Amino acid sequence: MKMSTGIALLVVALWMPLVGMGALEISSLDGQVSVAFDVKDGSLFYSVSKDGKPIMDASKMEIFAGSTMSISEYTIEESDSNWKPVWGQFSSIRDRHNELTLSLEADGVPVTLLCRVFDDGVGFRFVMSEESKGKKIAFVSQYKVVAGGEHYTHGGESGVKGPFALEAQKKYSLPLVTLRDDAAVALLESDLYSCLGFNSMTLRWNAAEKAVDVSSHSISTGVGQVTPWRVILVGDSIGELMVNNVVLNLAAPCKLKDTSWIKPGKGLWDWRVHGYDNGEFVYDINTKSFLRYIDFCAAQGIEYITIDDHWFLSADNGTMVISPEVDIEQTVAYAKEKGVGVILYYDRKKGNFGDETLFSYYAGLGAVGMKYGFMGSKADFTRDSIDAAAEHEMLIFHHDGPVPMSGVERTMPNLITREYCHAQQDSRRAFTPESFLKMAMVSALVGPLDQANGNFGIKSINAGERKKGPKKKNSYISTVVSECARCLVIYTGLITLPDAPEEYLKKADLFEYLKQLPASWDETRVLHAEIGESVSVARRTGDTWFVGSVNNQQKRSLDLVLDFLEPGTRYEATLYQDAPDSHGVKNPEAYEIKTVTVKRGDVIPATMAVGGGHCMWIRPAE
Repeated sequence: MKMSTGIALLVVALWMPLVGMGALEISSLDGQVSVAFDVKDGSLFYSVSKDGKPIMDASKMEIFAGSTMSISEYTIEESDSNWKPVWGQFSSIRDRHNELTLSLEADGVPVTLLCRVFDDGVGFRFVMSEESKGKKIAFVSQYKVVAGGEHYTHGGESGVKGPFALEAQKKYSLPLVTLRDDAAVALLESDLYSCLGFNSMTLRWNAAEKAVDVSSHSISTGVGQVTPWRVILVGDSIGELMVNNVVLNLAAPCKLKDTSWIKPGKGLWDWRVHGYDNGEFVYDINTKSFLRYIDFCAAQGIEYITIDDHWFLSADNGTMVISPEVDIEQTVAYAKEKGVGVILYYDRKKGNFGDETLFSYYAGLGAVGMKYGFMGSKADFTRDSIDAAAEHEMLIFHHDGPVPMSGVERTMPNLITREYCHAQQDSRRAFTPESFLKMAMVSALVGPLDQANGNFGIKSINAGERKKGPKKKNSYISTVVSECARCLVIYTGLITLPDAPEEYLKKADLFEYLKQLPASWDETRVLHAEIGESVSVARRTGDTWFVGSVNNQQKRSLDLVLDFLEPGTRYEATLYQDAPDSHGVKNPEAYEIKTVTVKRGDVIPATMAVGGGHCMWIRPAE
């Protein structure tokens, strides 16, 4: 058994051909999740079960298109260790699994299949041999999930697609989620970062086989080359999937020797504030506005300011034409003086600056991070941008339909977040409280999301008083308490606050919740999750807990049991609640705050309005 000390014990080692001997089975250490492999008529099949019940029916898997497969030998090794992420939903993660190493031949070419079985999921990966060099890799595995249940998949600017029948979609995006009464299953990918030449896997419906074909393609470079991990998460509920760490456990360990400069936090964002008039000043893309943002961040303890598009007009051949209204050197210098980090947007559609000099230029300006827009869907390009940012000790987050590259925040923790979601004020035709809840339970499974929650001036936004607000007025359904809760529910290393400083200061007592909110946690629990309906998430840092609940457009009350608190300790809980007359459309900015004393086992009713929410800040009483 491999423990945190690094000692390993080989549990099973069999060296014999297995064709015709029936299925080979490997189970998780708790015995609940099992994977079986078998070869029939030259094809390799796998199946997955949980608690003895089938999750995946026999599904074909191959590494070269149409190849005849055979198994020669296998080993099984047990592993149990702990590791510490640089930042994330947990300060320590347990990696507990059995690993099967399966030696195969595909048309006579030796290859190795690795299968890791966790208590809550499975990962598959091929390792290439020297004999495979130059061959076309077609890592294709069927996803033949047991019939029944509802299916969901990420839908970009359309939010989340689903529920649907699998055969109703011709193709899907990661993740693909199946929810049944007795199980929740998600199909994902991990460690794409480590796999040069591979793009993110594609998912298409195979009508003839009545299965989803999952494929990754490349050219073999020979011995030691690995494919991305094909991942299946397994749980009893969608809430369990939301805190599942299998993808992170399969990702390569951190490659950075020094991570002290990587600091998750909160950041004000200028893009959606443009045109806001506080009566004396109108925000726009100019130095005066940027300096006001910086003053606000410094006064309120907000670590970052993200300056979005149009601070530069064009970028070609290593030269940027800066907007005449912007003094970027003064802005960055002022921010540094105030202790605020500046993250600058880069838009590839504005020209070809030259990727080899882009990051050194931004670092030279004093930027601590880059928001990279319109990168495209190439994994190699995405990897290069993360590496280049790290070389200059810069944070990076990807926007506008990025490659998800799940698990990369373990390997390269300077990837702080990504817009693999439908951000709040984009495409208002699609964003609703229901779509938020689906994204929190589906899209967020790929890792940290930049969704720009936390608007306080909802009436102003709905009235069209922002240049970059929704084109359709009165289309933003939420309450200010729900906005706070959404900032906690969505996991991200950079909590992007998109509203005007004045709107936060008008509700300073409510803003206190966001000011106190960390962006990295010691522990995370999902207290309640019903897709498209409501969610409650609790996160701990030290001995302090933050809880956030978000509702759809049906008024409801959830009983939240405080069974996660330490026994024998009295706590002070500040409750941030929708007011009795709050309403996500009619009265979105009404709220109330009260403080109560609580202990382990107490029940707090989270009463939420239409489009509403509920928040708690719980710390030991003095």
